[in-house]
Amino acid sequence: MGEKGECSGVNPSHDEIWAKLVPSDLRYSDVEIRSDEKVICSEISAAISDKHSWCKIIRNSDLCSATVENKSPNKILVDGAEVQNESTVVIKDGSEIIPGPDREGFVSYRFDILSSPETSQRQLQICVDVENVKCSICLNIWHDVVTVAPCLHNFCNGCFSEWLRISQEKRSNVLCPQCRGLVQFVGKNHFLRTIAEDMLRADSSLRRSDEEVALLDTYSTVRSNLVIGSGKKNHRKRAHTPADDQSDGTDLQCPQCVNEVGGFHCNSNTVHLQCQACGGMMPSRTDFSVPQYCSGCDRSFCGAYWRALGVTGSGSYPICSQDTLKPISEHSILRIPLLAHENNLHEQNITDSCIRQMGKTLQDVVSEWIVKLNNKEIDVTRLALNHAETINARTSVCCDCYQKLVSFLLYWFRISIPKYLLPPEASAREDCWYGYACRTQHHSEEHACKRNHVCRPTRGSNIDHHV
Repeated sequence: MGEKGECSGVNPSHDEIWAKLVPSDLRYSDVEIRSDEKVICSEISAAISDKHSWCKIIRNSDLCSATVENKSPNKILVDGAEVQNESTVVIKDGSEIIPGPDREGFVSYRFDILSSPETSQRQLQICVDVENVKCSICLNIWHDVVTVAPCLHNFCNGCFSEWLRISQEKRSNVLCPQCRGLVQFVGKNHFLRTIAEDMLRADSSLRRSDEEVALLDTYSTVRSNLVIGSGKKNHRKRAHTPADDQSDGTDLQCPQCVNEVGGFHCNSNTVHLQCQACGGMMPSRTDFSVPQYCSGCDRSFCGAYWRALGVTGSGSYPICSQDTLKPISEHSILRIPLLAHENNLHEQNITDSCIRQMGKTLQDVVSEWIVKLNNKEIDVTRLALNHAETINARTSVCCDCYQKLVSFLLYWFRISIPKYLLPPEASAREDCWYGYACRTQHHSEEHACKRNHVCRPTRGSNIDHHV
């Protein structure tokens, strides 16, 4: 795998608009930028419509950023930082530029880099021989790739899961299928998964049939990082030394490693999961009905498992609260999550006011919309959880994923409310062109408050056709 380097040799056409400055004041027009260097002459005052030359924008060679030079006699603000006369600063897509020393009285501009064939291509190209992206078990391009440690070889999730299962049935050490080194850990590799998917998009002849992929998925058992036992003990004739007593990191114990609990006792082949909340260990079990993974993020949590077996925590074996993983219907919430409405506090306050005005609690609203989710009345395209199509009230999720779900449901709740039922200061606002995908709302409080952002985008690359 080798790097080809940055795409600095691209010479974009000056006939195309590569960026623009979008004013917060809708009375003024966008400033289109076509050349690699452009002196900006536009409105700078919110009160006077006269145009003035106040900065120069220079396109950088990476095609993903630019340099702004202050050409005005006064300071200007770039992403909240002061830029002196003749000084320069690098700006990126979404940067806020104010042609004056203060927000008050000056027009705010958002710097937008537009998509083009040049800017859309990856800035760092990677050459990969297709043979290096194949699973050594099935000899196909990786599917849902996992990496084993410490050797760091890569396999399809389903292929290695079957290898792991057979090794456990034989009560033998789990060896790497490629180098035969002892495997101590295995986990998903999201970076290599992206590379494999890109290669399949580039060459469809490398794809497997849908039936093959579906069958492979049925074998997959690696969802979170697994700690693998050492299997059979090596019988050596040499004398015992102090080094033999030192752990290699794979004999992390759980309560079932010490005693049989609920009819189960760990052995040297037992694969363990590490809880993402408390760091404690539990055996990975497919023969037990209590969930060990969050369906929203595929992370493992031990609270529900140990509580079902009546095991409590101790100094030797940490066990987290049962509340860390439970069905959606059993979660509760009192406050609107900070994630809601893309972290826009103004929109969160408006939603809170609407709920109170209806005489309901937040939990009432969430419960109502979970019913709609169960009834498939909501499009889940934007639900930022794994297995979104299968999520329902009985699905077990962690607290973080529950907050993501609540934030998603509150978006649908808000867009279902007629404008006349919104608070007066909210109903008079116009929708932001970029809707929930607007970047300016995150660094311009004035814009976040002035425009409605709980709406679908009508401009930009995030136009939502599902709403």
